[in-house]
Amino acid sequence: MGMNISAGGGEPDTELNSTINTTPLVDVMLVLLIVFLIAVPVVLKTVPVELPNVSNIPTQSKPENIVITVDAEGETYWNNVVIDKETLLANLRIEAPKKPQPEVHIRGDLNSRYEPVGRVVAYCQKAGIVRVGFITSPENTN
Repeated sequence: MGMNISAGGGEPDTELNSTINTTPLVDVMLVLLIVFLIAVPVVLKTVPVELPNVSNIPTQSKPENIVITVDAEGETYWNNVVIDKETLLANLRIEAPKKPQPEVHIRGDLNSRYEPVGRVVAYCQKAGIVRVGFITSPENTN
């Protein structure tokens, strides 16, 4: 930014230019924008994790495993026997301290609501069951 101010002895018709020259400001801002556009993707880091590969391994059912089924109407079954909520929690609390602890396999109907299946998972957590799995049908690869 430059301004010429005379001491009074110069030309009387000269006007002072009091506007700001914004060209250097715009140049600096464009350079900063380009620097940040290049630097931001380098600075952002993600947590290094090894993602699993998709595979469908058939479950080996053992006799000590517990299969809990939730049908489309929300009915809960313990090894193919209808069971109510209180009995389900009581049975899970009986099974939890066993060594080795049995696995709980949950079979939820595709058309069932989330609530009954979520209740089974919550009861397993309350009872202290460590290994809970969901049984699904394999995808058709046709």
